[in-house]
Amino acid sequence: MPVSEPTVTKAAPRDWVALAVLMLPVLLVSVDNTVLAFALPGISSALQPTAAQQLWIIDIYPLVLAGLLVAMGSLGDRIGRRRLLLVGATGFAAVSVAAAYAPSAELLVTARGVLGFFGAMLMPSTLSLLRNIFLDAAQRRLAIAIWASCFAAGAALGPIVGGFLLEHAWWGSVFLLAVPVLIPLLVLAPIFVPESKDPNPGRIDVMSIALSMLALAPIVFAIKKIADSGLGAVVIVPAVVGVVALVAFVRRQLRRPNPMLDVRLFRVPTFSGAVAVNLLSVVSLVGFLFFVSQHLQLVLGQSPMEAGLSLVPGLAVMVVAGMSVVALVRWVQPSSIIVCALLLSATGYALVFLLASPSAFAPIIVAFAVLGAGIGAAETLSNDLIVSSVPPAKAGAASAVSETAYEMSAVLGTAILGSVLSASYSAHLLLPAGLDAEQAQAARETLGGAHAVAGTLPADRADALLAAAGSAFDSGVTITSGIGVVLMIASAGIAWFTLRPNRVVHAAPARRDVAPHSESDIV
Repeated sequence: MPVSEPTVTKAAPRDWVALAVLMLPVLLVSVDNTVLAFALPGISSALQPTAAQQLWIIDIYPLVLAGLLVAMGSLGDRIGRRRLLLVGATGFAAVSVAAAYAPSAELLVTARGVLGFFGAMLMPSTLSLLRNIFLDAAQRRLAIAIWASCFAAGAALGPIVGGFLLEHAWWGSVFLLAVPVLIPLLVLAPIFVPESKDPNPGRIDVMSIALSMLALAPIVFAIKKIADSGLGAVVIVPAVVGVVALVAFVRRQLRRPNPMLDVRLFRVPTFSGAVAVNLLSVVSLVGFLFFVSQHLQLVLGQSPMEAGLSLVPGLAVMVVAGMSVVALVRWVQPSSIIVCALLLSATGYALVFLLASPSAFAPIIVAFAVLGAGIGAAETLSNDLIVSSVPPAKAGAASAVSETAYEMSAVLGTAILGSVLSASYSAHLLLPAGLDAEQAQAARETLGGAHAVAGTLPADRADALLAAAGSAFDSGVTITSGIGVVLMIASAGIAWFTLRPNRVVHAAPARRDVAPHSESDIV
């Protein structure tokens, strides 16, 4: 028997136009996540940043973004999500132009920080607006599947668009992408996207905003630094500050009658379980992309654009899987689909564990497609469960939790799996004879460092170093893949215990002021 759906008003044609408009910032942000890495060589050549400045060019954006997502999601609930989206789009476009023409590394770092500020206004607004536009459960799932698919499409387009632009223009062109994307948004959103906000929001809580920033940004910073600094003061101090601020934030939310974020939502198994699934899924996806991009470019010798094109089939599978579950969920409980999808992703990692080698291409691409199928299905349904587990009036704050989990998991994926990969690479690298101490140190640090050293050596020693580096790197890939299998199985276990319906609830008309508290209520 198909799972029954609540009877609610179906979306009108203009609502689907609104969905298309809201996908513009989603596509932009997902492209932005991958395109900057390709511009770093050009930035380094033009602006001559120090090592610390180059690190901050990369890090400042996600730190500011992660620190502000919850605050901006709550602010959108209060002042209007469409209004916040338009403010964020205007600011993001203007600052992107400034970043493109930044004359110094210091100004580029500043511009990237301001981009994080305005970027935090974009993503929670899009997801929360969808929650309020599409009230019918099936249509909402389809809208969220399209929303999630735009992330995958952006990840695929980032390397391709970035490679094309950097072959024909200067490094700043990657920032100018925002302008042609956001101008149509600014024109069309006031026409097609309806405004929505919390009808009883309470006053803006400045202290809660400050505590949320003081909690999230230091924690994300500590996670990022542990990969290359170990457990030193530079990691422990911000981590402690973040945890203390997080505890203070939670205590404050529990005491307030109109909290900025109702932390009691985490007592709802559907909400907390879906957030955990979301986080672990993205950790695994980002970790896979971290090593597969290096394998394709540095081990197999593909160009950045060729590597991007090699990943397109897997990303296409991810999109198709995310869209397919919209129909499947009418017949199968979302929790069952999510569990099976996560186990499928574990199978993708298992293929890499069993078949990884310095010459492997087809097994890696097939494994990525299998992983992508599972992640695509799980992400669509977990995001739907997150925003459906709260009243529409609180959709902004719930969407911000989903986005914060995404940003933190992207950092965790690189920090944890990247650290394991780097440590294993260094431990397994057998250096050929004839390298001096400086060359040996550079070759041991990263696979890219080994390639840089090989470029200074005679052909026979260069080939020997590259062969040894490729073998050591893929030994690390095998270990990392084993961890990926464990993460996906653990995520499937969490989904099994938290997302299963505890009771059968008969379909009832959806109400805008009541939050469902179990999967049965949602479906």
